[in-house]
This record gives sequence, structure tokens and C-alpha cells, in this order.
Amino acid sequence: MVDQLAGLPVHERRRPRIGLVAGGLGTYWPQFPDLLPQLQESARQVSERFRDLDVEVVDVGFLSDAQDGARAAERLRTADCDLIVLFVTTYLTSSMVLPIAQRSHTPVLVLDLQPTERMDHATFTTGDWLAYCGQCSIPEIGNVFRRAGIPFRSVSGWLHQPSAWERISRWLDAARVRAALRHARHGLLGHLYPGMLDVSTDLTLIPTTFGSHVEVLEIDDLRVRVEQVSDAETAARMDLAREIFSLDDSVVEEDFAWGARVSVGLDRLVEDLELDTLAYYHRGLDGEQHERLGAGMILGASLLTARGIPASGEYELRTTVAQLSTQVLGAGGSFCEIQALDFLDGVVEMGHDGPAHLAVSSRQPLLRGLGVFHGKRGWGVSVEFDVQHGPVTLLGLGQDRDGTLAFVASEGNVVAGPLLAIGNTTSRVDFGRDPGEWVDAWSATGVGHHWSLSTGHRAASYSAAAELLGIPFRQV
Repeated sequence: MVDQLAGLPVHERRRPRIGLVAGGLGTYWPQFPDLLPQLQESARQVSERFRDLDVEVVDVGFLSDAQDGARAAERLRTADCDLIVLFVTTYLTSSMVLPIAQRSHTPVLVLDLQPTERMDHATFTTGDWLAYCGQCSIPEIGNVFRRAGIPFRSVSGWLHQPSAWERISRWLDAARVRAALRHARHGLLGHLYPGMLDVSTDLTLIPTTFGSHVEVLEIDDLRVRVEQVSDAETAARMDLAREIFSLDDSVVEEDFAWGARVSVGLDRLVEDLELDTLAYYHRGLDGEQHERLGAGMILGASLLTARGIPASGEYELRTTVAQLSTQVLGAGGSFCEIQALDFLDGVVEMGHDGPAHLAVSSRQPLLRGLGVFHGKRGWGVSVEFDVQHGPVTLLGLGQDRDGTLAFVASEGNVVAGPLLAIGNTTSRVDFGRDPGEWVDAWSATGVGHHWSLSTGHRAASYSAAAELLGIPFRQV
């Protein structure tokens, strides 16, 4: 993976924090002395499995009555979790768990994982059966959550069932997205691309919807930092770029050096302001310094994206939110738009000039020199490649008339075929239908001009993330 190269450190961010509570009805313990140790062992295995999935676990122990539930609720209220998992090991009353969901103000996932695929009916006693009857609580909890106005979600299965853990993993992925967006600092540099009304975003909606912070930046915040970059630092960045990219003969050395210098300045900007994403655009005029800064950001923005700090051009704040969501699931996420339709091969060609996620490239990415950027002022070097062939999922962030933000997704497959060589990331995506019909359906969702192209079929995880975030989800 490109983002694992020496000299290109991966950006570290807060791991998702999962509150874990297991429980059962304490009335059973004196009646069936072997039951509680068995259930506690199952809870221990679930806790260990969570830790193996690279999440921080806040384990508040095992509940036996409503008083235990109240104490667990207080601990989880202050733990600032991204998801609370309630493991129902045997029957328990809804009064034991309702306070946890009410007081924590955190999404809850209810688990019912019986020990094995089925009971041994010929030998089981009542005590043995009780280890398998956690599911009898699930409708009760669902009813009470609904009456309390609390979203209900559950996974029922058996302890080592692969399909159950696949469903659980989707919710953990959703918690990763929620964690990333709750704590993200989004950089917004420059100004809106003139006339792109769909790109315009109410900056208050980002913190009120996700909890993120938006740091509004001026082009001079970058200019001053670029002026402070030394020739030695510029040369070192050029050496790093030569390791990562193949340089086309069209690359002008002066433009390459400028892109490298801007790249170092971008790194300092991101580090100084502790940014998790960056959306940018600046028009400028007649080759003056601000125009050159805006045109020189593609190399540095692509390197930032490869490190896990998504960047997008054209001031696309909402797209960087989508890119961050796909990035934290290990799916990459490249800045993308529709480029053309191929009706002979039945594919949608999509990509973009500007920053790209190098880790999802199917080959060594290319730096190409461009004398002109289409629709933008300036000139310089641009990144070119196609995305790894195979399954992909688009994720965009749409905005509705009432201001509601929504996740919009579509699954397809990147396939081989002819590609433009114009300094763009570009891919041929087969959505299994007429490409014109797909464009019509995709555009009707309100997704906007740009989105994140991520690897793998991940719509189920993005849908779960939307549910935890409390926003609509639409799939084409």
C-alpha cells in the first residue's frame, strides 16, 4: 500500500470507543449455580473479540438486576462511547437495560449470541437451556425502546457464528465512522468555485449533525507556511515523490519543485491546525502567487489523502466528510465525479483532476504536467491513475431542501478498458445497468457534483453508519 511507504506516515486518529455491558436475570444464579460462570465466560469471549477488531472497549461488567443497570448507565454516561453494545446472555428484564440507553445518549446495539448452533435436547436441563434463551428478551427490549423513542438495532446468532460477526462488524464499522466524524476537524481553505451552488454547504450543519469542527482558512494561511519551506525540504519532498510516482516526460522541473514546496507547506498547515480533512479552492489571476498556490496543491493534497487526511478540490467540504468516512474503514476514498458514459461497454467513466487517494491505485500513480487545468486558473503537475479493478462503492453526502444531510451510496465494479491520459484519476465502473439510467437514478438522490470512490462493496456498512449518525441513507 502506498500509504505504508517510509516517509509517508499514516495519520493516527482516535479509535472507536465501544461500551460493553453483559447481563442476565440474577434470580437464576442461586437456582442454577453453573449458569452464571458460563455466561460470564461468553461475555469475556465477546469482549476479547471486540478488542481484536481494533476498538477501545469500555467493559462495565455483568448485570444481574436493575440496580446494576443503573450503575452501568452512570459509568457509560461519562465514558463518551461511540456505540454501546448490550450482550443479553440469558433472559433479563427490560428495566435492567432501559436506563443505559436513556442516560448515555449513545446508540445501542443489542446482541443475543447463544453458546452454540443449537441445544442438545436429549441431555439439557433447565439451567442448560437458560444459556440459550437470551433471544426471548429481544422483542421485549425492542418494544420498550420503541415506546421510549430509542432506535432499536440487534444482532441475534450464536457465539462463533461467522455471519453474526459479519453483521456485528458492520456496526463496529459504523462506530468508526461516527467516532471519526464526531471528533474531526475539517479544514476549508479559500472560497467556493464560482457558480457551483450544489457545493455550497451551511457550515453550521456539519457540527450540529456530526459534532465535527470546521476550521475556515485563508489562502494566506498556506502562503506564509509555503514561504517558510526551505530548498532542502523541497528537494526531500521531490525525492519522496519520485519514490511514489512515475514522472511523465511532460513534467516541468520548476512546476514539480513548486508542487513539492506547496506540499511541505500543506503538511505544516494540517499539523498546526490539527486537521483531519481539507477542502480547498482559490481562483487567483494572471499567475500571481495566490493563483500559483491554488494550482500547486494537487501533489501535496494527494499525499495528504494517502496518509489518511482526505483532501478535495473545488471547496467540497461535504465530499471530504464522505472521504473521511470511507477512509476510516480502510476503503480509501478518492475525490470523484462523472466524466463520460461508454454505452458500448455499459460503464460509467468517473474520476477527477486534483487530489487522489494513491493507496487505491491499480498501478504506480503517474505525475503528469499540465499547461492548463480545465475550468481552473493556473498550471502545474497533476496525478493520474485508475482505481484497482474489482468491487467499489461510491459514497456521497447529499443535502435536502430542509438542510438534512444524507449518505448516498452505489455499489459497482471497476473494469478494464481505455482510459484518458489527461492528468486525472479515472475509472470505468460497471453498475450492472444502462449507464444513462444509472446517472438518472444517482442524480435524483440529491448527491451533488462529487463523492468518494472507495474500494469494496460496503453499502451495508455505510447504511449502518448513517443510522448511528441519525441521517438518511439512500442507495442506487
